[in-house]
Amino acid sequence: MHYAWLNWSLLLLVVWLAVFLLLGDRKRRREMLMVSLWTSLLGLTEPLFVPAYWNPPSLFNLAQTTGFDIESLLFAFGVGGGAFALYNLLFRAKDASVHAAERHGPRHRFHFWAIASAPIVFGILVFATNLNPIYDAIIAMFAGGITALYCRPDLARKMLASAAIFLAFYFLFFLTLIIAYPGYVAAVWNLKALSGILIFGIPLEELLFAASFGFLWSGVYEHFTWKRVAYIKSGGIGTTPLDSHTPWGYHKRI
Repeated sequence: MHYAWLNWSLLLLVVWLAVFLLLGDRKRRREMLMVSLWTSLLGLTEPLFVPAYWNPPSLFNLAQTTGFDIESLLFAFGVGGGAFALYNLLFRAKDASVHAAERHGPRHRFHFWAIASAPIVFGILVFATNLNPIYDAIIAMFAGGITALYCRPDLARKMLASAAIFLAFYFLFFLTLIIAYPGYVAAVWNLKALSGILIFGIPLEELLFAASFGFLWSGVYEHFTWKRVAYIKSGGIGTTPLDSHTPWGYHKRI
């Protein structure tokens, strides 16, 4: 059980590699790798969660002695790419550039705040409340996602669907941990500090994390790079205008 966290993180990297290869498109693979590399830095926040949220045995006992661990970097790398790429893989989504003129629409004056809102909310909650840090993270990611949708309603289809897709993926992935290491959740998670609600043995907080992470992180790349989502359709590639209030349709062809 001492290496459960390491083995689980390595299994996630195997899944990551499978998705990476299935993407096929070299450009999409490069984007997935870029998102994963940047997301891996979130693993450096682990001292906020150990032992307040959980306390997993780690390689070289780093989590217990420093708060940091190698597994968190691997895990963050894997989930970042997964949240970004699963939707693209399932719906054959591409990307298209946002025209410079469209960047000056009334909603886009909040572009910076849409990107910065999640870390700002997280920081405020960490320092101003006594909430468990996992709740800080969940609230911050949902808040960041809602702010992002206000700024970029064209990303609604991807972000909402990605929240459901990543939640389903994470649920199934978490079950592998429970099956391989019975009793691990009770031994490692600080259930007394949480809701105590388990769904098929999975802490409710883990599922809320997955939904909020998929919701926010699936659209981060498009925000930073001023891209829009394009879908392969018969007769062309459909896109949704940046300020569209009906993001589920295809209003423009490129």
